[in-house]
Amino acid sequence: MRGRATAATAILLLAALTACGGGDDDKPAEKPSTSPAGEPTSSGDPAGGGEPSSGGPSGGTEGGEGLALGKSAQTAGDGGTGVLEITPDTVVFVKEGSGETAENGLFAVVTMKDRATADVAADEPAPISGGGWTWMAPDGEIIGEGGGSAFNVVMDKYNNADPVQPGAYQWRAKVFDLTPEQAKGGTLIYIDGENEAHRWRMPSTDSGPNVAEVKKQLAP
Repeated sequence: MRGRATAATAILLLAALTACGGGDDDKPAEKPSTSPAGEPTSSGDPAGGGEPSSGGPSGGTEGGEGLALGKSAQTAGDGGTGVLEITPDTVVFVKEGSGETAENGLFAVVTMKDRATADVAADEPAPISGGGWTWMAPDGEIIGEGGGSAFNVVMDKYNNADPVQPGAYQWRAKVFDLTPEQAKGGTLIYIDGENEAHRWRMPSTDSGPNVAEVKKQLAP
């Protein structure tokens, strides 16, 4: 009987030691996360989508709002050669001009002074190169110069297109064939020889120092 009791006691001690040494102590501890919940990833986006694009139009010292009529902008000449100081100074809205009738309702006639301010001649880039003048309507629609019947509207004083010599200036004009809605609060946009955009806010009524002269030259 004593031998059996001793054997039973040994078995119980072995079972107790086994229970104490078991469990998860031999498993490696999990490394805690170093990024709190909701912290952005390296892309700057919690979803990993990257940083948003800056968007918006390119370049332009005038910004999104644009300059007022009569204000000047320093612009690169065609092909990046020379500098033109361009000053749109007068806008006139007419249904007829130079014997032509606006197909869309109104001609917007904008006159400007181009002055060469560097020591080389400079010119405006041609529309075929992606430069030149456009009218942006209040809803964002872009209208090119000379569309509709505008191409045939010509004024002697403002019909200059030669390169401007250093220190000299020329008077020019751009004509847009617009609907009445497109003419209300539009933006005049010029893309220069370095593909930079320059903008001017356009009044909705005849404005500028040369309104009377422009109307006289538009008369048939």
